[in-house]
Amino acid sequence: MFKWLKSGSPWIWLTGGAVSISLLSVLGLLLLIGWKGLSYFWPAPLYQWQTKDGELLVGQIYSQEYVPITHLREMDIDLPASVEEKGLAKRVNIKVANRDLYSADFVSLLEIDLSPPTLPQHWAVIERTRGGDFFGQPVGYQHPDGRVSTDVTQDITSGLAYAQTLRKEIYRLIQQEVRVISGQAERLRLEKRKRSLNDNLDDEFLAYYQRQNEQYLDSLAKVEAKLDNLRGKLENQGLLVEDMTGERVTIPLSHILDLWYPNQMSMGEKLIRWGKQAWKFLSEDPRESNSEGGVFPAMFGTVLMVLIMSVIVMPLGVIAAIYLHEYAKNNAFTRLIRVAVINLAGVPSIVYGVFGLGFFVYTLGASIDSLFYQERLPAPTFGTPGLLWSALTLAVLTLPVVIVATEEGLTRIPNSVRHGSLALGATQFETMWRIVLPMASPAMITGLILAVARAAGEVAPLMLVGVVKLASSLPVDSQFPFLHLERKFMHLGFHIYDVGFQTTNIESARPLVYATSLLLVTVIIGLNLTAISIRNNLREKYRTLGQD
Repeated sequence: MFKWLKSGSPWIWLTGGAVSISLLSVLGLLLLIGWKGLSYFWPAPLYQWQTKDGELLVGQIYSQEYVPITHLREMDIDLPASVEEKGLAKRVNIKVANRDLYSADFVSLLEIDLSPPTLPQHWAVIERTRGGDFFGQPVGYQHPDGRVSTDVTQDITSGLAYAQTLRKEIYRLIQQEVRVISGQAERLRLEKRKRSLNDNLDDEFLAYYQRQNEQYLDSLAKVEAKLDNLRGKLENQGLLVEDMTGERVTIPLSHILDLWYPNQMSMGEKLIRWGKQAWKFLSEDPRESNSEGGVFPAMFGTVLMVLIMSVIVMPLGVIAAIYLHEYAKNNAFTRLIRVAVINLAGVPSIVYGVFGLGFFVYTLGASIDSLFYQERLPAPTFGTPGLLWSALTLAVLTLPVVIVATEEGLTRIPNSVRHGSLALGATQFETMWRIVLPMASPAMITGLILAVARAAGEVAPLMLVGVVKLASSLPVDSQFPFLHLERKFMHLGFHIYDVGFQTTNIESARPLVYATSLLLVTVIIGLNLTAISIRNNLREKYRTLGQD
């Protein structure tokens, strides 16, 4: 036994066991997030119950749990003998939706107070633009002339296709006409203010300004009239639906995004519906205070910010590592820099956010505004949190990781390689550029992988330097300069925080938290796999030079 302990085998087994437990824990966490996230898009069936008071209840089973009878006795609830013997009572949490008609989205009842569930036919789940889903039985379709038809299936199918066409036209008018005209009018106003500040405002420009401004206002009025006409076409027709209380309501076509009958769908139809809902989640904008709809702006903002951060941090980190390892002497000042770099890696991320807000936004951004955007003041352009300052803040945050990884890669390169290059007549710069850096490139990419993994999941500093709950437009569009670094943006990490803790209906939005978390993990893994692929290719390319 003593020889076995002395041989070190127990520590090998303990280390292997700890690694296995860690891997299983991570895998279990990913499976939990994946199951909860992917099941969010599955068309769950609608069940029908009857309470002991004779009321009809229709909804989806959200969760089930067992409650100790001791808790129920304290609430003076009468329990049958069978439940008393078990010691536990099942409680069912039912999503009844229709939040504009009922007091809450969910009701929680004991199973003993409900009849056995059944699957009612011809009940539909109606996805709406606001107010959440609606559960009801379609009984008629109201046409623009006021006529109500009973052929609901055909009418709602054609109505949804018509509504989709009108929504695309509305979106086109807003993006290609309203935004363009508004941008031209804003540039004209800024030109007038700039001339006024420079004492270059003459009568000829004032006449031009007045004429152009009237044209812009007239064009905007015409576009607004078109938009009002299109919206009116959606409002004057709708779907007549009966809910579980027997009340009939008319849902305007402008509020209906989609409709399906979950209890009448086959497995193939459910899979198609699941894929369609997942695609809408990835490609659409959020609704209902981020608790409904998609996350495309947040996903786009996360990827774009990480890419800009990578472009900034890689040159800075590599240059700093080259200086420290190849050029700087080993003196007290160099050792102080190394200690500072190591300590910076342990600074809380929120401190970087405060630094970014104070230095980048209020100091550097305000200086840029006073020098180049004076006509826009007092409304700030770069002197307010935005995409550029978020990327710079995360670049500073991840800079120590890149420096350390790159310097370790430079350390592994034998000095004989450098000496051989210098002996053949190459300069130190040529040796560094053509020999050392290519051999150290896999280590540099490793630093980038670590930087991306940390930056993509950060939320605290971004809340101070550019991330918002809902951005009105993407940082990239068709207007010059196409990439707008001064704009605020959405982020998947902040979206998770906002949906999970800041929405008015947290219980209803909880599945969306899992879906967004799964997407964030997938984005980080995708970025890392891309960097790993590049690193492996570089490693194979420069293997003959001594790497590996």
